[in-house]
Amino acid sequence: MQDFDSTLLLEIALDLANSINNDDRFDRLLASIRKAIKCDAVALLGLHDNLLTPLATQGLSSEVLGRRFLLDEHPRLKQLCLATKPLIFPDNCDLPDPYDGLLLARAGDLPVHSCMGLPLYSDQKLIGLVTIDSLQANTFSQISMKTLELIAALSSATLKTALEFKKLEISAQQALQLVQELTQEALLKDGGELIGQSRSMQALKKDIQLVAGSDYTVLITGETGVGKELVARTVHQMSPRKDKPLVHLNCASLPETLAEAELFGHTKGAFTGADKERAGKFQLAHGGSLFLDEVGELSLSVQSKLLRALQSGEIQPVGKDNVDLVDVRVIAATNRNLEEEVKHRRFRADLYHRLSVYPIEVPPLAKRGDDVLLLAGNFLEKTSRKLGIRQLKLSADAELALKAYHWPGNVRELEHVISRASLKAKANSSASAIISVDSNFLELPSNQPASFLTEENKMPPPLSSFEQDLKMATETFQKQYILHALNQAEGNWSEAARLLKLDRANMIRLAKRLGIYVKKTIVKK
Repeated sequence: MQDFDSTLLLEIALDLANSINNDDRFDRLLASIRKAIKCDAVALLGLHDNLLTPLATQGLSSEVLGRRFLLDEHPRLKQLCLATKPLIFPDNCDLPDPYDGLLLARAGDLPVHSCMGLPLYSDQKLIGLVTIDSLQANTFSQISMKTLELIAALSSATLKTALEFKKLEISAQQALQLVQELTQEALLKDGGELIGQSRSMQALKKDIQLVAGSDYTVLITGETGVGKELVARTVHQMSPRKDKPLVHLNCASLPETLAEAELFGHTKGAFTGADKERAGKFQLAHGGSLFLDEVGELSLSVQSKLLRALQSGEIQPVGKDNVDLVDVRVIAATNRNLEEEVKHRRFRADLYHRLSVYPIEVPPLAKRGDDVLLLAGNFLEKTSRKLGIRQLKLSADAELALKAYHWPGNVRELEHVISRASLKAKANSSASAIISVDSNFLELPSNQPASFLTEENKMPPPLSSFEQDLKMATETFQKQYILHALNQAEGNWSEAARLLKLDRANMIRLAKRLGIYVKKTIVKK
């Protein structure tokens, strides 16, 4: 049996002591393991509830860091989590390998190979795993259990130290680092997490960590599809209000006549249709947070009432004489430039300054570099579960295509592209357990914006004669002008109304009268 070199043990301990941050500490740990044990791939994974999250990898595709492994769907990882000591799998083990097709040293299916895992315990509680793979059979058979237990102890201490550092940083600096447990809690509870390692995402996470511990009002800006709602959920999840409700309200979907009642509630009989007393979103969010999505769509009259609620915590339900006091932290989001809206008097300046106590801008996907691959890996893992595929992976040309594309629809567009491509790849593959998503399945559009006009609805040429009366000519012009605005706004009613300098509700009513509807395309009724 091969025993651990005590000199190497000392070198590893000193190396880890010189680590400057958790990422560096994890990388040094994996590099040290590879010094001690000859292998082709090694990974450190953190455990929370029933979910394993890769914290660092070597020898594996970069997309692995974006994946999240549910134990019930990965029996090999589940066996490791049930073990109390290092576990070496038989070379001919028939349990599916979670890294099948993802080793950098080999393309395609894994052959008969060596695989083992080290469960990491702290105070008799499992906190993570180290997995080690070698493409050579019988590689680990001569390593003594004492050596493996020493490596597991070092790895456990490293992971525990990293988690404790994060907790200390949060306590001392108002959540400058998000504890892994909180990240996983947000993932399981709200269905998403902020995935990315680019500079812009690191800056975004620092902003969130800084403001989350306070009670400041937050204004989240960014393009459509970048994940503003996810940022809002993360701010709430990291705040002292995390155990209280997070209430969501899409301001763009509110008819102007009902917006006040939706925000502040109403009494029975306050207006036609108010057959019973109803609490508003501010009352429902009492003690917690209220997320006002697309806040730039609120009318000026409602904006003034929202300003009062933000300034004094006082709200007045429709039809009620007395005011109610509420304790609510407001998180707002918009894809509009509110400074420009203020200049054009479409948004109140005092409300803008009240909302933007702490502004956060979410970067577009095109400026996040290799984050697109991490996100793609996350979506591939989710899609494989939905489609019943054991393993989905990106081909090299697909990775290049994803990195080269400009992503006008941002993360939302990437998710849809991966979902469609995975379905097409499955339909065009054999019964292989590993399905590769090639670039031709992605079918990424050109850099030109898609047109929302059908051939029959494209703008007609100017009138060359008096073929119509004035009313018909006016309606023809209105129709083509609205269609043109919708095309420029890519089908977004609110943006089109802004371009035309019309109230959104009035524009929709006019469009309906002219026979214009937006579904996937704009068609005549």
